[in-house]
Amino acid sequence: MRQLLLGLAALAIFSASGCYSFKGISIDYSQVKTYFVDQFDITALNAEPTIAIRLTEDLKEKIRTESRLTLEEIDPDISFEGTVTRYTVTSEAPQPGEVTSINRLTIEVAVQYINNVNEEKSWERKRPFSFFFDFGTSQALADVEEEAISTISQQMMEDIFNAAFTDW
Repeated sequence: MRQLLLGLAALAIFSASGCYSFKGISIDYSQVKTYFVDQFDITALNAEPTIAIRLTEDLKEKIRTESRLTLEEIDPDISFEGTVTRYTVTSEAPQPGEVTSINRLTIEVAVQYINNVNEEKSWERKRPFSFFFDFGTSQALADVEEEAISTISQQMMEDIFNAAFTDW
């Protein structure tokens, strides 16, 4: 019974602190209240034309749903800038007597995190984040592109969010 009470007390302390959650997010909500995600750019050749918009909106949504920060364009406490630097399809896993058995779409972004409240938490330069999606050689990229972009974006947004908001 005593352990249960201690556990509940610890839960109450962490919940009341306002700067920690069980997801590992480390945001001091007493100082950081607003965020902004600048429209991503594209420097990657052959990138899907709307990928920058998609990634920008996905990062905004990730922050909105997993933190208590408010989107603010003017003087945000933290902000993100990104560039799509790679959008390539490569052949992977060649089989004997075959050219390839799997194609891989890889998307890479370079992201800058700027913390206007605590500059020590800002990233000095853009950090690369990438992920891939494998699909069969019998499928055309156009047939799997939406699913691929969604899968890749979901993982990259998780990685960007964790890099910015966790102190692990």
